[in-house]
Amino acid sequence: QVQLVESGGGLAQPGGSLTLACVASGSVVSIATMGWYRQVPGRQRELVAATSNGAYTNYADSVKGRFTISGDNAKNTVSLQMNSLKPEDTGVYYCHAAIITLRGLSDYWGQGTQVTVSS
Repeated sequence: QVQLVESGGGLAQPGGSLTLACVASGSVVSIATMGWYRQVPGRQRELVAATSNGAYTNYADSVKGRFTISGDNAKNTVSLQMNSLKPEDTGVYYCHAAIITLRGLSDYWGQGTQVTVSS
């Protein structure tokens, strides 16, 4: 079994910063990609940022230049530094990982962490 545990999040003022972190544990053989998704009520979960051990990164247009994703496959971790936060960044952020175990490649999700940007 694989578990993703998230930390960080909370309340920030517009223009402020927050950092999210996620660590994968369990029967991890290797990690293909790790990333963060955001979900708000009434909308589908959407990609915020993803990385493949730092060699590849992908950002949603809405966060480019403000958010930075960092992954470390040796430690099975991924973090998301969020700067210049806007109210529209509010949502539940989920850590996602595509992980190879002895059973093959599967998708895993964290439990979600709330990010609220408000004055």
